[in-house]
Amino acid sequence: MPDDHDWEAYKVPPTRTPVSERTTSVPNPVDYFQSAFNYVLDTPVTFIRDLIEQWQNKNKFYYYHQKFRRVPDLSQCLEGDYLCYYEAEAQWRRDRMVDQEIVEIVRERMAACKQREGPNQFQNCAKEMELLAQVTKAYQDRYGDLGYHGNARTCLMKQKHRMMEERKAAQENQS
Repeated sequence: MPDDHDWEAYKVPPTRTPVSERTTSVPNPVDYFQSAFNYVLDTPVTFIRDLIEQWQNKNKFYYYHQKFRRVPDLSQCLEGDYLCYYEAEAQWRRDRMVDQEIVEIVRERMAACKQREGPNQFQNCAKEMELLAQVTKAYQDRYGDLGYHGNARTCLMKQKHRMMEERKAAQENQS
């Protein structure tokens, strides 16, 4: 590289920004528009917004999720109590949706672990695989074979039959 530089090709930037010199004594109209906008529109809107924010900060209301009280199970309802039947059915549907979301979340975690680990997924994702197996088995035990139109009564009957089969198998093992 040569010692002498071509100063015209590579100009040195100025060391200080030059101060603009006013060439006229007439004020800039943009300054007037900006100050008029500020006092006419921006200041009142900002003042009202601050008042609303102060009022809202006093009355904090958090929108997390709707909480329902637990209602009696279908097995606890009295015979002919149709309101209790309806509430138990609604509670069962909410429980089923929660269980579906739990299975879906565990499945997504498993997929994310497989994606992250790649070829080492069988070693590094063993806990997720075990958890997914437990969650899907529990969901299948409770809601499996009910179909789309399953309800609380058929689910209760399914659980009753499963418990009777388990009791019968336990008695056969003891004998």
